[in-house]
Amino acid sequence: MLQAILLLLAGVGVFIAGMNMLSSGLEKSAGGGLKKMLGKISGNRFSGVGVGAGVTAIIQSSSATSVMVIGFVNAGIMTLFQATAIIMGANIGTTITGVIVSLKSLGISQYMATLAFVGVMMMFFNKDKIKQIGGILCGFGLIFVGLDVMGMAFDPDTHPEVTTFFTNLFETIDFPLLLILCGAVFTALIQSSSAATGIFIMMVGTGALTLDCALFLVLGSNIGTCITAILACLGANVNAKRTALIHLTFNVIGTMVFTIFLWIFKDGAVRLLQGMIAKPEMQLAWFHVIFNVTTTLLLLPFIKQLVLLATKVIPDKKKEETHLQLKYVDDLLLKTPPIAIMQAKKEIEYMSAVAKENFENSVVALCDSKTDDEKAIRDGEEIIDFTNKALAKYLIKLSPLVDNVDERAIGSYFHVLNDVERIGDHAENFQKIASQMKEAGLSFSETAQAELKEMGDKVMQMFVIATETFADADKGRLSRLTALENEVDEMKKELSARHFARLAEGKCKMEASAYFFSAVAGLERVADHLVNVGYSVLNPTGSQSEARQSGALNG
Repeated sequence: MLQAILLLLAGVGVFIAGMNMLSSGLEKSAGGGLKKMLGKISGNRFSGVGVGAGVTAIIQSSSATSVMVIGFVNAGIMTLFQATAIIMGANIGTTITGVIVSLKSLGISQYMATLAFVGVMMMFFNKDKIKQIGGILCGFGLIFVGLDVMGMAFDPDTHPEVTTFFTNLFETIDFPLLLILCGAVFTALIQSSSAATGIFIMMVGTGALTLDCALFLVLGSNIGTCITAILACLGANVNAKRTALIHLTFNVIGTMVFTIFLWIFKDGAVRLLQGMIAKPEMQLAWFHVIFNVTTTLLLLPFIKQLVLLATKVIPDKKKEETHLQLKYVDDLLLKTPPIAIMQAKKEIEYMSAVAKENFENSVVALCDSKTDDEKAIRDGEEIIDFTNKALAKYLIKLSPLVDNVDERAIGSYFHVLNDVERIGDHAENFQKIASQMKEAGLSFSETAQAELKEMGDKVMQMFVIATETFADADKGRLSRLTALENEVDEMKKELSARHFARLAEGKCKMEASAYFFSAVAGLERVADHLVNVGYSVLNPTGSQSEARQSGALNG
């Protein structure tokens, strides 16, 4: 008996490890695909279900998809309506694992298990892509190794006492609600409905579990998987908690409907499954598919009602928190690094947009000696400084979780963060110049104002080009960016020379000279930082000069 228990525990361990390795490998390999899928999120419920099913089929974990969705909702970039549709799709996508496990009934376990060896050998290669494929194959193979080891524990010839024990156990608790509770508790403990369903499928195949009992255990596993989402929303905002509640409500309603049906027509349902499919493992796997597809079809028209229910159960707080927070990223997204990187880039783009607005307002204030936008610029600078520090910490946590390609991308993000933050500092400095001049009763001459505006407009053109280059990695704009920077450098020299000439002619006040030269120098420095932002797409971890050389060498 002890040997059988050890085999069972070892088999479960290898099975879950294989699932995790398969999920991780698929996630890394399909990072671009995940980004494209999530980029198609819209208010259409059918596309949401499709995205949820597709993402979950790729990463092989509805729990991971649910946690990722909660992260999106917590970051404020996904509505509850969109999140509900995706969660419904995730429940369909997670059934793929059960179908894969049921393939064991075809007698191909030994062949599939050899993929673990092939995968390990591939992981010795230096190329990341080969390593990722190796991880996928190794995980796939380990799933079948784990199933075989568990099967050995249930072998009626070697360990008849184990099969007898479980048979007697399920005869004792053969009550639908109790079986559902057992399935929910077991799934909550291992935090994976896919793994729990896989184990139930294997037990049905060995005869340790009857199909009629397994049906209720699978229903329970769909409730138990919600524990991961519930744990993930602890400490999150109101909408994230509502998302977890919707996930739980969806699975509870589906379980209630099927429980009532099976309680009344259990024998007929079992005969129907047995008549449709010969293998017991496949019977249970396809019941899992039928359950999730049917529940989705039943509740898909009622997404708005589910959202309304969650909103009433978890009302808005009377006093919303006003502290600064990142707009597009959340720690929950660290569980899916490719998505976390995509969202980190969006956060930088948002930070750049704030810096751009601050720069534009500060140049207007500089030219016209206006201070009307002082508070807006100060608030924008607060957002820029916060985002710089908070996102840098987030990227540090994300860096160890990604492959070499994404690690280089993260390196570029650190550089861009620094450059955008420095641009924000210059914008704030321009506003201070305007305020100090107003307090001192000074103003630039009309000619000087026109020159500063012209230089500011040229830098603004660079701002647009640099941020668009960073956003879509279009290197074709870099030549124009460099040309504009050269023009700004020449303008700095020309404007300084002209100002000295005006001073000699008495057309400008000496007291305003320091402010003028400081403004011109600041605009030139902003141009330098914008070039760094644009050229970051060429050389993520190097300096601007290295990036320029790289661009020149590559034409």
